Amino acid sequence: MLEEIKPDLSQRACYSDPPLASLSAFSVVIPVFNEEEGITSTLDRLQEQLHGVPCLYEIVVVNDGSTDRSGVILRDRGDIRLVEHSTNLGYGAALKTGIRVAQHPLIVITDADGTYPNDRIPELVAQASQADMVVGARIGANIQYPTLRKIPKWFLVRFAQWLTKTKIPDLNSGLRVFRKSVVERFLSILPDTFSFTTTITIALLTNRYIVRYVPIDYYPRLGKSKIKPIRDTLRFIQLILRTGIYFAPLRVFLPIAGIFYLGSLVTLYQDIFDRRDLTERTLIMFVTATQIGMFALLADMIDKRSERF
Repeated sequence: MLEEIKPDLSQRACYSDPPLASLSAFSVVIPVFNEEEGITSTLDRLQEQLHGVPCLYEIVVVNDGSTDRSGVILRDRGDIRLVEHSTNLGYGAALKTGIRVAQHPLIVITDADGTYPNDRIPELVAQASQADMVVGARIGANIQYPTLRKIPKWFLVRFAQWLTKTKIPDLNSGLRVFRKSVVERFLSILPDTFSFTTTITIALLTNRYIVRYVPIDYYPRLGKSKIKPIRDTLRFIQLILRTGIYFAPLRVFLPIAGIFYLGSLVTLYQDIFDRRDLTERTLIMFVTATQIGMFALLADMIDKRSERF
């Protein structure tokens, strides 16, 4: 995979009155894949919305192997830093590329399709002074979200909340601010797909980082959606399980061990009072419960002793 980095002509230093006079410098990272219908208006509006912010900022756009005119449109702009993937690597891969080349300590991610209220970016950046990640939660007054995607998302959010023992107003919002130094610790395990935002949410919450949620609106996208509900929902489930095993093994394995242990008690009762003999089924279920429980404890011990995060 080859990348071309366009010369940096995008730095902006602006000044305005309080209360935003103490904003930290930030990099806005925008992944783009076949967004010729909306990318120009999104970038034009973003420049207008960020004009006057009292800090240094840059806009990093990652063209993720677009096959339409997105690349041509982006190469003609002098107000962004453009990084290009020669082939389509995925939403998460584009974000990781943008994060790596970003010059500032705070990273803002948003989409190229015009769905997020980017005028809220300065507010989110301001709140990042007291948090490791600030998420624009799509729970505002004006939310236009497909009903088909709400059903699986409801179950996924509940499972993620049980896993992290934290209320999560929005699991995979694409508008958020986080510290580059924090996210860089997780880049090796973050996926290259749309599950990037889900994974970083669970990773930070299970590792006791401070995550704040700010209600935002959500608008209809410009152009065609890249989301495939059934495929992506299955990927989200797989990802949450994998992330849970990685960061919260006791929460995943102990309930499974408990089920086998209860099953062994039920069969033991039947063995004693009905069969008058200890059967292999009881022994197998008890040994399985013990092995899963010991594996969970060992995985949790390894996780707690690790200092990588």
